[in-house]
Amino acid sequence: MTTTALPDNAMPPVTRRSRWRWLFRSLATRLIGLMLISIVVPVLVYRQFEAVDLQRQNLLLQIAQEEGRLIAGALLPVLEKADGAALAGLSAPLARFADSHTGLKLLVRPRNLPGNQGFYYVAAAPAIPDANMDLERRRLLDEGVFDRLGPQCSNEQSLAIRLPAEKGDDEILTSITPLATDFGCWAVVTSHSAKALMGESYGRPYWETPEVEAAALVYFALVLSVLALFLDVWRNLRRFGALARRICEREHRLAGSFQEHNTVPELGGVAEDFDRLVATLNHSAESLRRAAEDNAHALKTPIAVIRQSIEPLKRTVGGAPESRAHRAIDMIERSVDRLDGLVSFARTLDRASADLLERAPGQRIALSGLLDRVLDGYGHLMTERQLTLHRQIAPAVTVRGGEEMLETVIENIMDNAISLTAAGRRIVVTLARAGTSAELTIDDEGPGVDAAALPLLFERYYSQRPESPAEGGTEGSGDGPHFGIGLWIVRRNVEAMGGTVAAENRPAGGLRMRIVLPLAARSDH
Repeated sequence: MTTTALPDNAMPPVTRRSRWRWLFRSLATRLIGLMLISIVVPVLVYRQFEAVDLQRQNLLLQIAQEEGRLIAGALLPVLEKADGAALAGLSAPLARFADSHTGLKLLVRPRNLPGNQGFYYVAAAPAIPDANMDLERRRLLDEGVFDRLGPQCSNEQSLAIRLPAEKGDDEILTSITPLATDFGCWAVVTSHSAKALMGESYGRPYWETPEVEAAALVYFALVLSVLALFLDVWRNLRRFGALARRICEREHRLAGSFQEHNTVPELGGVAEDFDRLVATLNHSAESLRRAAEDNAHALKTPIAVIRQSIEPLKRTVGGAPESRAHRAIDMIERSVDRLDGLVSFARTLDRASADLLERAPGQRIALSGLLDRVLDGYGHLMTERQLTLHRQIAPAVTVRGGEEMLETVIENIMDNAISLTAAGRRIVVTLARAGTSAELTIDDEGPGVDAAALPLLFERYYSQRPESPAEGGTEGSGDGPHFGIGLWIVRRNVEAMGGTVAAENRPAGGLRMRIVLPLAARSDH
């Protein structure tokens, strides 16, 4: 059986798809997406509303300018009769069209005063101070408004000039309409209150308007509320995770319940379900332990009776030791020993299963240090068996699992390797990082395994070793019966920690056990 190793930076497609799926479903990813939306959407909406506001302003200006044109047309008969002596009385006709929000000013350029400097104010409604009139006249001169009227006094203009008013409410000059008469060129200037015409938005950035400021406050309050909700849920889940780890470390009696750690009412049902699940698992684990002890006790009693009954049979049966009766008694005795061992192993397995139910393997384990400590314990046995141990252990390799489970995995594989390796040979233990995983390999120089049997090595009760009649031995030592349990425990423990284990024959001879476990993330605490 041959295997092809993936490069360190390679990843199976299924794992890659799983990571992308995890990324898209992550709360952090969704929060980032929400933040991007909360930035992009307001910008797009703001631009749309800004364009609409500009269109509104232009439309209001057009209405105001049309109003100025109509007022100028209504004043034309009065102005056609006006002469120098009637200039002082022109405020009354203007007052007919003016109100608190609309102002009118009348300028005239007599025929004998050509040029833009010839325009001067003759009337205003409502009345305004002369200083304001002079300021307005200079502004119109600077804007080139009078120049554009031309000598023919016929170029009607739309304006949008903002001027400070005496009472604090700015006014907007919206139009200037020229009227030519025998006396000269008249200019009717209409103005409107900025607040009445445009509200607060005209002449300033749209984002400074009260509507936008109020909407921004509401929007930011909404975003902060959503962020607070995400943070609250995230912190609650973190508390759940910390409690789950304490439960795995058998500290849940001091840590409290999920319901006690919950701060989000909507997660109350989830917390109750978690508490119920933990209680059920603890009860199942305790029941499994009691059942293991009860079953072992119930089976050990008849086994002890059978073993005691064998001795009188040996004394009763006569004949040579190689007789058929003696062979039958020996077979019964060996079977009783095997049955006794199986009962003990079954009790051990049930208790280990109870531990898995009650204590999931979720601790941060410094695998490098643990591996060194376990291998140090084999120094005497390696010397006794005349074997050499080579270590290639990367430092600071940390995984999530259970310390006792990892010790059991290492010890079972080392026991197998030692029992299968002849004196004078060596065993090589290697620990290295492989991407996001830790890879542990144990190579022996034994006879290897038939390729067809490799997939069966980790099955329960499967063993290719011949049984030894020696008493007091343990599985894997080569000194007693082999029940095919050790490697099954290895696989169960490794898979419980989210890893994989596989066996392969080495090209140079011997067997390689390869264990891959996920590295503990640096953020795991």
